[in-house]
Amino acid sequence: MDYLQEKNINDLLLERIAAGDLPSAVYLFGRKDGQKYADPLGNAVVEPELIVAKIDTIYDLASLTKVLVTTLLAAIFVDRGEIALDTRLAEVLVESSDTGLKDTTILELATHTSGLPAWRPLYLLADSREGVLDVILETPLKSGQGVVYSDLNFILLAFVIEKLTGKRIDEAASEMIFRPLGLKDTSYRPAASLRHRIAASERGNRFERETCESEGYLAGDEARKRADKWLRKGQIWGEVHDGNAYFMDGAAGHAGLFSTAEETFELASQFLANTTTLLRPESCGLFTTKFTGDGAAEDRSFGFQLATTPESTAGSRLSPQSFGHLGFTGTSLWIDPVKEAIFILLTNRTHHHELPLVNINSVRRRFHDLAFAALERDS
Repeated sequence: MDYLQEKNINDLLLERIAAGDLPSAVYLFGRKDGQKYADPLGNAVVEPELIVAKIDTIYDLASLTKVLVTTLLAAIFVDRGEIALDTRLAEVLVESSDTGLKDTTILELATHTSGLPAWRPLYLLADSREGVLDVILETPLKSGQGVVYSDLNFILLAFVIEKLTGKRIDEAASEMIFRPLGLKDTSYRPAASLRHRIAASERGNRFERETCESEGYLAGDEARKRADKWLRKGQIWGEVHDGNAYFMDGAAGHAGLFSTAEETFELASQFLANTTTLLRPESCGLFTTKFTGDGAAEDRSFGFQLATTPESTAGSRLSPQSFGHLGFTGTSLWIDPVKEAIFILLTNRTHHHELPLVNINSVRRRFHDLAFAALERDS
């Protein structure tokens, strides 16, 4: 496909690449049936070799997995009537029946209002992928906190989906999403043969290791050995960056998805009423409805953050009904249902950069403002 380039966006991203904030960026935005803008910039890999970013470079989407796989699959089951927003966890996962999470609903998991903490190093607390469920179910809840964005919510929601499908989350995603949409470059655990098309990540998961250290998880030789195994020390390239997802064989509800900007666009179109093929159009209201109360830390819909959240990365131009999500590796997706527009910015900010990593939220906001202005000129 022939794309237009937006000079102002290119200038913005090339400036940040030159400053060393990130080695590469691929952006793509537009309407499903309208003119699209896209360009790859910078180097997808800097070490151990130099590989230029291309439009079909595959990125570790990190937490975009939460919406592009787990949220979408959960919405499909809600759409079919097989679960409801108020379905209790104990109704699906019998393992939760004697835990504090037994009455937690599908909606509470999807809106990060379950009371689960933001994160735990599951690779230090569980002995296997199956044991992760037990660790989460035994985790004490903190009620009354409102929205606490938590990987654990979506790991747990993926276990619900696995129970409903009888398949692991990556297999369910392939069967119910990737193959029906005809996606070729979207997967968990990408094949080794694709490595030179994949943007590299951190050298060892240093950020996560520092977090483990600061929170007291690395006391003792055994804990450090486990951390070395699951956080790795060498260049992470072609396998998932997130430590918990890596421990779970690369297949989890919160991280693990790899894709290109073009196929991310196809996935994102499933959340718009006039372009979805996997949901009934009316089910797309799940993604624009604010389910969290006033005064919450974030305005959350089903799986997504809403643009009305203070300091969201949507920028100043997208409609208040817009919804989006970010990924730790430097990825971003926002969808404006009023304009029926999709905005994708994929970077690998964790690659070839010393700690601390650069917060690129201001870049994301500026990108959305410039992208929206470009679409307005077209209309």
